[in-house]
This record gives sequence, C-alpha cells and structure tokens, in this order.
Amino acid sequence: MTSSILVPALTAALFLTACAENGTVTSANNVDPISLATAPPGAAPGSCWGKTSSPAIVETVTRKVLVQPAQVSSDGRVQAPPIYKEETKAEVITPRKNTWYEIPCAEQLTPDFVSSLQRALQARGYHRGTVTGEMDARTRDAVRRYQKDQGLKQKVLTVAGARTLGLIAVERTPNA
Repeated sequence: MTSSILVPALTAALFLTACAENGTVTSANNVDPISLATAPPGAAPGSCWGKTSSPAIVETVTRKVLVQPAQVSSDGRVQAPPIYKEETKAEVITPRKNTWYEIPCAEQLTPDFVSSLQRALQARGYHRGTVTGEMDARTRDAVRRYQKDQGLKQKVLTVAGARTLGLIAVERTPNA
C-alpha cells in the first residue's frame, strides 16, 4: 500500500529535478520558464541565453505501393491486374528548430537597470505607470510589445532589444 503512494511521489520529484538543467535556474523575472536553456555552442563565457523551439511539422502520408505487378501474356493481354496496398506513415516535413537569443544576465537586471528600462519604454509610449525598478508584469508586457514592434519575436528582454533602447552598449570592433 505504501509503495503505491511512494512511486508516483518519486516519479514527480525526478521529473521536477530534470526540469532544471544541472540544477541551475536563471532569473525567473526575465526568462520564460519554457525557454530556460544553457547556451549555444561557441557562446561567450559568462553570457546568458534563452532558447525557443519550434516544433517539427509532421504529416501523415498515404501512398499506394505495388505488391505484385500485372501478369501479362505474351500476346499483351492482362491476365491478372496489378495488386497494390495502401501504406500510411508519418513524415517530418520541417524538422524541429531551436532559436537561441542572448539575454541580460540576472546580475545585470539591477533595480537601476530596470528603472532605466521602464523610462526608455515610457519615452517610446510602451510603459504606462510608475517607474518602480522591478521587472513586474506591466514591464514584461511593455518589453514584449516593444520587441514585437522591433521585429524581435522573443517575449523576454533580449540583449538586442536592450541595445535598441540604448541600455546596453553595442560592442565595437577594433579597426584592423
């Protein structure tokens, strides 16, 4: 009787543990839990990343497959018609795609930074309300709307979005 309760509890605990890769979770205020990720290959050390995954597109395809060809006599008459069978299988039309995007790290999201973010969004007509220095729901919604209008599909503040707002300096490449 006890084991029937224990097994589901252990299974749930293992599942929840597996949700956080390597036991690390990034800032819950800026990163959508669905997009929690480590980093793409070749990412700069100390940089923070989010990831979205678009699902694969799979279609069920039905085809007729020749099982036995027609039997034709030497004079060209069909003695027996061909035999076909229908075969149905799932085919991947478009494979799954992961999209990585750089986000400000949790230590960058200080109250001063978030206050600057809120003021920058207010100046552009996206944030209504007081400047609190907290990444609240109103601020996240303003970020989402601003980035959407800028052609950025991510729902959380990205480094690219922060750069367009003038909050993060654009890295200069030295003249060679």
